[in-house]
Amino acid sequence: MSGALNTRGSRVLTAGGARHNAAMAVSRASTWEYRQITLPRGTSRNAAKEALVELAEHGAWELARLRLYPDGRRKVWLRRRILRAVRTA
Repeated sequence: MSGALNTRGSRVLTAGGARHNAAMAVSRASTWEYRQITLPRGTSRNAAKEALVELAEHGAWELARLRLYPDGRRKVWLRRRILRAVRTA
């Protein structure tokens, strides 16, 4: 994944990335913050689910991708939308 790192070590990406021109990027100004978690191979499916549910409920994260490796470890990518405050006056 490409993108800049923020102060918490999560990646910040713009929807569409470099494939769209500037006009499309402005109209689709969705920005996501990404977080990558690696769960060790001894982690049960239930324990992994509980950890991800906790992050989803309290941190507003959603599952972007999950990869299960042959050795049993899991690599999880979570994302959440970055809400930018717009000045009204």
